[in-house]
Amino acid sequence: MTCILAIDSSSAWCSVALGIDDQEPLLLHEKLSAGASQHLLPWIENLLKKAQIDLQSLDAIAVGVGPGAFTGVRLGVAVVQGLAIAANLPVLPIVSLDGIAAQLVQKPQFSAAKPSRFMVAVDARMDEVYWAHYQITALGLPVRLGDVSVSSPDDVPLDGIQFIAGNAIGEFGNRLLSHSGQPFSADQLDADIGISAIGILTCGQISWAKGLAQDIHLLEPLYVRNKVAFTAQERKQVAH
Repeated sequence: MTCILAIDSSSAWCSVALGIDDQEPLLLHEKLSAGASQHLLPWIENLLKKAQIDLQSLDAIAVGVGPGAFTGVRLGVAVVQGLAIAANLPVLPIVSLDGIAAQLVQKPQFSAAKPSRFMVAVDARMDEVYWAHYQITALGLPVRLGDVSVSSPDDVPLDGIQFIAGNAIGEFGNRLLSHSGQPFSADQLDADIGISAIGILTCGQISWAKGLAQDIHLLEPLYVRNKVAFTAQERKQVAH
């Protein structure tokens, strides 16, 4: 029996999932913004109790390591560090955009569009976008092409991209889409999809099967930006 707990608090949504073998995952997922710190541990306890297992029965804990909201990413990593050390468990660090990609490929709209290459793009604040390109394998799984990048929405490369997903579509609209040299129809866009512990769990299960679990002491957030904090003067310059 394989039991993996998945946690993500990298966005305004607090999300916890528990996967046991091929059973339907248990999920708690709610938009809480700053309230995630008060809910993560009770939610985890709730899911473990519902499944009638204890923390030590888990094989590993998967966690969204970002990129995302700085405080939220740090919270998720800190909670997992505490749990994994207490129960002597390995961890499965998952890139947030990979989690979104794993959820996306299961959606009927995406399947109907049949893209071979697609992009996940999310609002990175400060007038920038976190983005990554993906390719679909013969098994229908998404594989990221290169690292996650951050750039102005006007500079995101769209060559060869046949589908775009993420909240950057709604946030930046034509600034993201118009420079592609090709029109994207509504069937090729998913602006509503966001990160969930289900996507983190899916990626975690794949990583576990590949033997990619890590020691808890190697776990750290993924910072795509070289600098995560700006001075008051720098924020003023960005605003102008």
